[in-house]
Parts: sequence; structure tokens; C-alpha cells
Amino acid sequence: MSDAGTLTPQQIADHVGRGMLADDAASLGLGMTIEAMGPGTSRMSMRVRPEMLNGFKICHGGYITTLADSAFAFACNSYNELTVAAGITVDFLAPARLDDVLAAEAKEISRAGRTGLYDVQVRNQEGVLVAVLRGRSYRLKDRQTVPL
Repeated sequence: MSDAGTLTPQQIADHVGRGMLADDAASLGLGMTIEAMGPGTSRMSMRVRPEMLNGFKICHGGYITTLADSAFAFACNSYNELTVAAGITVDFLAPARLDDVLAAEAKEISRAGRTGLYDVQVRNQEGVLVAVLRGRSYRLKDRQTVPL
């Protein structure tokens, strides 16, 4: 990796995505993959496995929230400035079922000072909107997410 001053914002986002995922036992353990990274954006996916089903035989909302939260985390850290969640709200709109492939797409709405606002949409393989998450982020001072 070259000097940070010579990297494009896209190269920084790609580097952060690889570095974050390598150390993210929760996302890896749930089988999440990064489909796309960019400045202020990310897209992650996960297949619904049998152990993710609740008593109604639909995906437990906690797993859907975890996928959305991971996409949020990757998007707000894409500038390589260590950023944490300050709060989230989640709305469930449709059930996810066994073997559905869920994709969470996070987009930056606002980033000013040390705070940010991100929206995440979770859809199944048919494009059905399963859940939406709104996340508020807080950037820590002078800390990189992933060493360059």
C-alpha cells in the first residue's frame, strides 16, 4: 500500500473494507461478505441459515439488524477515520426466510464534524425491502480505522 496522500478515496475505502472484515469475527461468523465499498457507502450480504430462524421459522430480527449494522459500520469507517455507532433505529418491513440472501446497502446522508447519519436498506434476493436502519455515528479524534 502506498502513502495515504497518494491513495484515492475509493482505494482507501477498499483498504478499510478488507482490513475491517479481516478482524470482524461477528460479521465473518455470520457469513457476511462485502459486495461493494466506497466513500460513505457499503453493501454487504448474508445468507439466512437454519440457526438464524426464530420460533416462527423466519429470520430473527437480531440477525437482520446485525447485517444492517455491519454495513453501517463499514460505510461510516470508509474514510479510514475510526468511527463508532452513537445510535440506531430499525424497522422491519417483511420477513426473511431460510436461504434468502439478504443484502444491506448503507449510504451516507450527512457527515459534519464528528457526527454522521447513515441509512441502510436490507433487501432479499428478489429485491423485497426487508428492513431499514438509520444510524448515527461518532468519529473519534485522530485515529485510523485500519493502518495504511
